[in-house]
Amino acid sequence: MNAFPRRAARVAARGIAVPTAVLAILAVAAPQAVAHTELDVSSPGAEATLAGLPPRVRLTFSDEMTQKYAKVAITGPDGKSAGTGEPDVQGKTVTLPLETGSPAGRYTVGYRVVSADGHPVSGSYTFTVKAADRPSPSPRTEQPADAPPSPAARAGQADAADEESAGTTTFALVGGGALALIVAAVGAYLARRRRAGHGD
Repeated sequence: MNAFPRRAARVAARGIAVPTAVLAILAVAAPQAVAHTELDVSSPGAEATLAGLPPRVRLTFSDEMTQKYAKVAITGPDGKSAGTGEPDVQGKTVTLPLETGSPAGRYTVGYRVVSADGHPVSGSYTFTVKAADRPSPSPRTEQPADAPPSPAARAGQADAADEESAGTTTFALVGGGALALIVAAVGAYLARRRRAGHGD
């Protein structure tokens, strides 16, 4: 008469043990199911302001990524694509080269990647590149056309005038002396002629 209660107790114990085991499995698996892959580090960082355009954008995630499903798009301030080539996946890091010579302004980075265990990750952020500072032209110092000559220039002009005046005076003296000699010679010649005529 005690066999039935014992059998019922064993069945009841089994019914309790199965749900308990299922709950234990779910409790262990639950953290893994809710642990989403996410972006850990980006370079350039979100809302960063840079002096120049970097050679590439680098995205590092919390899990390893797959090359096949990695998509990264970078849009420049002119609305054109600033990325070049295809994204390169190395473990948890995805990189995309940037076009050299892209204009300054705000850039938008958009990405959609899939981790090695199948979790998709997507998002976007922006960074800004400042325009390069242009050197200001140095002020030019020009002397006005009607500016008075400097003291050195005036002294040079005075010396030149003195030399010219001295040369003119010397020429006049020499010329005057030569003319006097000629006149004296002619007078002496004529005087001799007159004396010779009287003698005849």
